[in-house]
This record gives sequence, structure tokens and C-alpha cells, in this order.
Amino acid sequence: MNMPQQVLLRDAMRQLNMTRDAFAERIGSRRRALDAWLLPDESNEFRAMPEVARRFVSEILASSGRPGEYTQSAQDGALRRSLHVYGAQHLLSVAQFDREAIDELFRLADVMQPIARRRKVSRVLEGAVLANLFFEASTRTRVSFGAAFCRLGGSVCDTTGFTFSSMAKGESIRDTSRVISGYADAIVVRHPEQGSVAEFARVTNVPVINGGDGPGEHPSQALLDLYTIQREFSRLGKLVDGAHVAMVGDLKYGRTVHSLIKLLALYRGLKFTLVAPPQLAMPAEIVELVSRNGHVVETATAPAQALAGADVVYATRIQKERFAHDEVLEGFDQGFAIDRALVDAACRKDVVLMHPLPRDGRPGSHDLSTDLDNDPRLAIFRQTDNGIPVRMAIFATLLGVDRLVSRSMRDAAWTPPSHIGPDDSSFHGLD
Repeated sequence: MNMPQQVLLRDAMRQLNMTRDAFAERIGSRRRALDAWLLPDESNEFRAMPEVARRFVSEILASSGRPGEYTQSAQDGALRRSLHVYGAQHLLSVAQFDREAIDELFRLADVMQPIARRRKVSRVLEGAVLANLFFEASTRTRVSFGAAFCRLGGSVCDTTGFTFSSMAKGESIRDTSRVISGYADAIVVRHPEQGSVAEFARVTNVPVINGGDGPGEHPSQALLDLYTIQREFSRLGKLVDGAHVAMVGDLKYGRTVHSLIKLLALYRGLKFTLVAPPQLAMPAEIVELVSRNGHVVETATAPAQALAGADVVYATRIQKERFAHDEVLEGFDQGFAIDRALVDAACRKDVVLMHPLPRDGRPGSHDLSTDLDNDPRLAIFRQTDNGIPVRMAIFATLLGVDRLVSRSMRDAAWTPPSHIGPDDSSFHGLD
């Protein structure tokens, strides 16, 4: 396919591991021109990249042994191999990925951006049915997966909670998986027991995606988080290699941080500051894995002195629903609130503030504060928006339609919003 210039440029910077400034210098362009080429087509400041520049970028990639366009060979490469589990295509754990597979997935997510922004539509999954099986309460993840599937033309069947499932009648995971596989073409499962989603996948050839298995993993969340970090860093002139990432809050039960730190460990020379009360510390086996990969890992029990120099602050809420019956939280006080006063006093001016959501906005919750809502450093809504193209890319790859998406696009017939909320920048305002 003829790759959109934005996708080609972002993918080239990822593959060459260059900041925008370094890449602009490499291709002999001004940074301002590169920024204009990277904007979505509908932006008033967008500029078409000269054909000679496009050919030069492709030649640079070819000379470095990397593909210059998204081709058949690329779609049969690392990403598809990484998703091959139990004899079929599934997404169960971030352990399935290496950097090459991540780059391929993010290239495809870039292709999906016009659809996610509601400028284009595609029907490549027309007729396909997604079963969203959420045996734990969910809003964002469930709706995000459903929206991603629908934006590719598919339809969605939802169920939420054990009360409304046959498991409440004693049905086994094996039976449930086999039955639902006869109804649906893909299955997203969230379950309170660690390892349970893998059980679903073992007995079906229908693609299964882990939407969260208890305190275990949340791979699609980690992928969209990493995609967000890369896009934020691109704007700020940074690389993931060498970054300082602070994780704050419930690091014991927070499956999002378990998955994200494992993905980040694939990069080079990172520093992690893990801030949590002792009883909610990151599991030792995860810390050991990250340390073995040559990264620096520091721990702290309060944020005030731990966030200095961090490029990313990733806050999490306390997962009280996962506490043992007699477990009482200690050492978690007002000092854990990530609010404007703390960020202004302790953080870099270009820090990226993230949270997997939901956050607890009630007084005394000690979570990511709502007084940061109009702060441009707060990336949580850009983060959730990024979940759509990333999950679309996952579905397209699992169901084998990734090569068809670009040429299937047509203009949306309705007028899409330029802003999601009254205080938001437009979809492309911070690209």
C-alpha cells in the first residue's frame, strides 16, 4: 500500500530511534516542516511532503535494512509471530512482544488514526462479531474494545459480571469458551483470577484478548500506554531509551503497571522509581526481571522527593477490591496525592502525567488530582483516545485484515467533532 506520509515518518523515527530534531537533520529538513508533515490531513497547518523527501526517507530505511513501506512481508513478520499462542492468534501477555513487534503494531495504529479521529470509516470487519466477556466491572476497557471493533465495521455482544453469566450456575471456563467461540469471531475476556484468560484461549481457535486477569496483566492497556509515551515524547523531542519513569500508588495489585514496566524493560537504559507503601510494593519477581535487563530501579515510600527528574509519572489508584479480607492499608496518606502543587514543586516542566483510569476524584482519595485537568502535562485523555487505534490494530492483525484497512477507507459521512470536551485541544493539537 502507499503508506500515508504521517505513518511513514513516525515509523521511520521509531525504527531509526531518532527524535524529531535528529530526524529532521538526517533528512535535511527544518523541524517546522517536519512538524507540518506529521499533522493530520485535515489540519489547517498540514503540508504535503515533497515526493523527493518521501523517496529519501524510504532510501534511508532501505539502507539501514528496514522496510520503507508497510508490505505483505511486514504483516507476516514479528507482530504476527508474537501473537501466535496455543496454535492460534491470541493476545494474552506482554511477554509475547519484542521491540520489532511493537514497532509493527504501532505502525498499524498510526494507519488507524484517521478512523479513530472519525475522519474516515472502514468496513473490513463487516459481519464479524466480538464477544466482550467482562466478569469484572468495566467501563473504559469494555467500551474501548467495542468501539474499536465497531469502527472497523464489526458488531459487539457484551456481558458484564458473574451474576449475568452461566458461570454463576457452575459452568467451567472451558465450556464457556467453547460455547462463545461458536457465536463470535473474537473474544475479549476480563476475569478476576490470574491466568484465567489463558484458559479461555487454550480451548479455542477464535482470537482471545486478555482484557485484564485479576492482579496479573493488562496487555492492551500497556501497549496503548507505551504508544502514548512514544507520541508524547515525539512532541517533546525525547526517546523512550534512557527515560526516567516514576510509578506511583498500588504497584502490588495494579496489573497495568505490571504489564507496562515489562514492555518498557525492552528498551535501553531506563530508570524506574517505584513509589508505594511497603505493603503495595511492586512484586519482587517483576523488579528482578527489570533489573536483569540492565535498568536502574529505585524505590520510595512517598512521592515528594521521588519524582524529581522523571519524564513520566504514572499514577494508579488503590485496588481495594483485590485486598485480602483482613488486609488493612497503612502508610498511604495525603502525601500520595499527585496534585498541581506537588507536580509544580517536584516535577520537570515537560513531565508527562499518566493514569490508566478510573481515578478517584473524591476529596481525600490521594489519587491523581482533578486540579490538573487543564494542565497540558496531563496526558490521561490523550492516553484513553490512543486506546482506539491501538485496539483497532490488534483486532485487524488477529483477524488478518491489517493489509486491507488503508485501501478500504472512505470519508466519514457525518461531521466529526474537532474537540471532545470544551477544554480539550483538538484531536491533533498536540501532535
